[in-house]
Amino acid sequence: MTHPFLERIARGVVLADGAMGTYLYERGIPFDRSFDLLNLTDAALIQAVHREYIRAGAEVIETNTFGANRYRLAAHGATETARKVNRAGAQIARNAREEVGEAVFVAGSMGPLGKPVAPLGTITREEAYDAYREQAEGLVEGGVDLILLETQTDMAEAAIAIDAVRSVTADVPLVVQMTFTEDGRTLYGAYPEDVARAVEGKRVDLLGANCSVGPQKLLEIVERLKRRTQLPISVMPNAGLPRFVHGRFVYLSSPEYFAEYATRFTAAGARLVGGCCGTTPAHTRKMREALRAPSARGVAPLVGEPVGSIPPVRIEESAANSDPVNRTGLSRKLAAKEFVVSVEVDPPRGARPKKMIEGAQLLKDAGVDFINVADSPMARVRMSSIALASMINQQVGVETILHFTCRDRNLMGIQSDLMGAHALGIRNILALTGDPPRAGDYPNATAVFDVDSIGLIRVLKQLNAGTDLGGNSIGEPTTFVIGCAVNPTADTLDEELDRFQRKMDAGAEFAMTQPLYELETLTRFLGRLGKKRVPILLGLLPLQSHRHAEFLHNEVPGIHVPDQAREAMRTAGEKGIAVGVDMCRKLLLEARDLVEGAYLMPSFGRYEVVARVAEAVLDRQSS
Repeated sequence: MTHPFLERIARGVVLADGAMGTYLYERGIPFDRSFDLLNLTDAALIQAVHREYIRAGAEVIETNTFGANRYRLAAHGATETARKVNRAGAQIARNAREEVGEAVFVAGSMGPLGKPVAPLGTITREEAYDAYREQAEGLVEGGVDLILLETQTDMAEAAIAIDAVRSVTADVPLVVQMTFTEDGRTLYGAYPEDVARAVEGKRVDLLGANCSVGPQKLLEIVERLKRRTQLPISVMPNAGLPRFVHGRFVYLSSPEYFAEYATRFTAAGARLVGGCCGTTPAHTRKMREALRAPSARGVAPLVGEPVGSIPPVRIEESAANSDPVNRTGLSRKLAAKEFVVSVEVDPPRGARPKKMIEGAQLLKDAGVDFINVADSPMARVRMSSIALASMINQQVGVETILHFTCRDRNLMGIQSDLMGAHALGIRNILALTGDPPRAGDYPNATAVFDVDSIGLIRVLKQLNAGTDLGGNSIGEPTTFVIGCAVNPTADTLDEELDRFQRKMDAGAEFAMTQPLYELETLTRFLGRLGKKRVPILLGLLPLQSHRHAEFLHNEVPGIHVPDQAREAMRTAGEKGIAVGVDMCRKLLLEARDLVEGAYLMPSFGRYEVVARVAEAVLDRQSS
């Protein structure tokens, strides 16, 4: 079976990242420190660099392990850490990939040992072999997708490294890159043709050049290698030669210059293109742009897969930099002070949500703006609310508001499910503590409640800032719009108002009330609340009958049906549904200018009933 990286190379040009060491230098790490040991002491910094390159469009990222062999680490008193440093480097790169969520390949970087191998130096061939093998073992254990043997100056040492890598793994693709001087030879005098000849018969998957001088000279090397070998060619030049300016080394080749040469490299036959010393995410971004469109100079695209067909990398704008008004349709409507109407749909008790999907479609056709998806209300087992919300989004094309409770998930599960919901396109979250299990089908089930709804709001706020609750980066921040529940009919209104204020302080951006049946309750609540509040959607649950009214009032926590409403339902007799609808329509129109929207809850799956309530404001808005 062909390795996925080799399958991708066979389809067309692949863009690798740029420099690690010189980029860390730009960020304030001095050259006299070991960049590789940062894998153990400052993993967050290395992971951040990887994320930048991925977001810039790199499809291959190299581990921060170029000098992580026992001889280079010895200069920093860390000889025995080689394997650990390489393993950590691979894991850091993989973590960055998972955070950003792009399908990139992790390449294990292996540079030269830093000291000559016998007969030119004191390191024996056996010692060199052991050092390379140790490094390769750490990278493979860390989970790299390929190994990049780079910046080699001595073909004899490179041959030892190839054998050492292949003693560790026969399956992981191996890329070998030599470095060449201005005269087109390695430091030990080998021409590109000599290098191509030397790797014949060895298990090398790509052959190329990196570092050296700049793009112009390496273009010639690519052309010469292409004529001599059938192996795919890789090329990763420096950003020219460095200059020492005001106490710092500066590389002068611009991102635009690199973008031009990216197309020239591919036209010359290169399949893996990236950057080395002095290149940055800005260079990578410009190269990606050039490889996604035919060159302005008319350079022919690569045969097999046109350069222009390289899939673009989707980069979501950070929530911190985006306009919060435009995150979802709900947030836009509320910000524009448009009256919104949302209807609740409960997930099914089984695995077939056909009725719920049809109900959502009916409501959308009736003009309802959003669909609320409940999370096992009354602690009764139902289909996952995340699953149903995703299906409604996809099959009906209406935006959902996901109810999310703290009852069934610990802190790990809460964050995992929220990130999963975000990946499925769910953005509006109603943060709820949740009904206790004793109220539902499994009274002996264990409740979790690691946090309550206020804690859940803080978790959502933290994810929107780009970290989990422990402060670990999640890559791209989420863009949730956070809602909460509030009960204007609470017996202890002071406590309810205090709790509501804490929810708003924690980050709630809108609120939905429990069902109300009289205007006086709403006005009293709003009067106590004051003007500094978030948008509120008025909860309405049409009564079906006198028996229904009595059940809600006496047996459902949080719902208060006033005496006059229950009496009206008693006298309604067989016309209970019509009376219940009229009652809700009347209250909705009376409260229209006091709240920012309506949140309608159907009983017994009667979506057509709440659609009739919604007509009270929908007809008014359309006229």
